[in-house]
Amino acid sequence: MTIIPMREKDRGEVLAMMRTFYASPAVSTNGSEEIFRADIDACLCGSPYLEGFVLTEGEATVGYAMLARSFSTEFGKPCVWVEDLYLKPEHCEKGYGTQFLRYAAERYPEAILRLEVEAENARAVHVYRKNGYGELPYVEMKK
Repeated sequence: MTIIPMREKDRGEVLAMMRTFYASPAVSTNGSEEIFRADIDACLCGSPYLEGFVLTEGEATVGYAMLARSFSTEFGKPCVWVEDLYLKPEHCEKGYGTQFLRYAAERYPEAILRLEVEAENARAVHVYRKNGYGELPYVEMKK
């Protein structure tokens, strides 16, 4: 698998994958077309906060991922959130999720890496645990 920065030509395929991902039980919110387009726009415009990647196998796109950058006062260092990590079903269980998590860790060696996962998404939870991620003992809230 190859990981490349998201390009304008990837927009349609990434949008389709986002629709599938956000409609699945793997995500607790459904998102919206407006949000999906804003996310892709941020990835393509050089946002200092969000990076988008396409995961490829040969010429085929097998998934996408997005990383969001911030600073964690809790941990006293940069924080990178694995916001989205989606693989098309036929490309799961090939080690691509692990490969992307390693890529993120190598890209941001000084950062704490964080992510959210639905507890029912057993396959993803297994991959994350296998790669050294563990649960935090608190509830995240939003307004």
